[in-house]
Amino acid sequence: MFKSALSVTALLIGCSIALAQERGSAQDQQACSRDVSRHCRKVMDKGDDVVRQCLLQHRSKLTDACQKVLKDHGQ
Repeated sequence: MFKSALSVTALLIGCSIALAQERGSAQDQQACSRDVSRHCRKVMDKGDDVVRQCLLQHRSKLTDACQKVLKDHGQ
C-alpha cells in the first residue's frame, strides 16, 4: 500500500514538473503577461502553443524580460 501511494505521488510530481516546464514558471508568465495582453489578446484563449507562436511573431516588440523568457526556453 505504501509503495503504491509513493508511486502515485511520484507520478503526480513528475506530471506537475512537466506541465510547469511547458507553460513556464509563474515568473515567466508574469514577465510576458503584459506582452500577451498587448500583442496576443485575440489568441489568449487558443492555448499556450498559439500564444507562444504569437509572441514569437511579435518578438521585436516584446519587453526585454519576455524576450529573455523565450530565449531561456529555446525560442
